[in-house]
Amino acid sequence: MATKTTETKSAPKKAAAPKAKSADAKPNALQQPLKPSAELGAIVGTSPLPRGEVVSKVWEYIKKHNLQNPENKREILADDKLKKIFGKDKCSMFEMNKHLAAHLKS
Repeated sequence: MATKTTETKSAPKKAAAPKAKSADAKPNALQQPLKPSAELGAIVGTSPLPRGEVVSKVWEYIKKHNLQNPENKREILADDKLKKIFGKDKCSMFEMNKHLAAHLKS
């Protein structure tokens, strides 16, 4: 006895069309150029930068000057320039962004 099979054909799914960005679209909070303070400018430069680039440049500075605690890489040992930003000798990588935010203005 032959069995009847049913095939279901579904319509091919269309990819969602990307939203067109208009020329006057506002950048989101991470893309917004921010002006660093004089203390932070000594590390990242004085021109306005997006927050993500500021964090990247601070990490470049930390790694270049070997400022991570060798026993605990999540801890940053501040030199004279970073002490002005952090306000203390040590800072965890998680609280670093809080201190950086205090030195950035829109």
